[in-house]
Amino acid sequence: MAVDALDAKILRLLLEQPRTSVREYARLLGVARGTVQARLDRLERDGVITAYSPLLSPAGLGHPVLAFVHIEVTQGHLEEVADALAEVPQIIEAFSTTGGGDLLARVVARDAAHLEDVIQQLISLPGVVRTRTEVALRERVPHRMLPLVEAVGTGAGPR
Repeated sequence: MAVDALDAKILRLLLEQPRTSVREYARLLGVARGTVQARLDRLERDGVITAYSPLLSPAGLGHPVLAFVHIEVTQGHLEEVADALAEVPQIIEAFSTTGGGDLLARVVARDAAHLEDVIQQLISLPGVVRTRTEVALRERVPHRMLPLVEAVGTGAGPR
């Protein structure tokens, strides 16, 4: 699925002005509203746009501590452990990985003691062999998509 220059402009507007109407996007881009809507529908169908939701701050929800927990899993138990991780509210993302662990979880907590409690909960899950935790000190590059959208839309950057 190729993202062309118009798609990139639409995505940029969507990222920068998410609460704007399709009609206004069309006006800003100088194209028909139907064109913008058709592009948005295709981008959704192709899996480029995966959701329309606000970005929430874990710190704003009282969970300022961020840690990355590497989880080593007993062979053959990856799915069960992943399903159990999905039941822990403080795990906001988890990925299967290569390297030193089988899963990498992004975990938030109220404070260091709460983080320890969450990690102890993870360690007690059937199929978890061990964990290794790295606490984030400061966010240096916030989650972003705009530079990638711009690079893809212009055909720039490494492929």
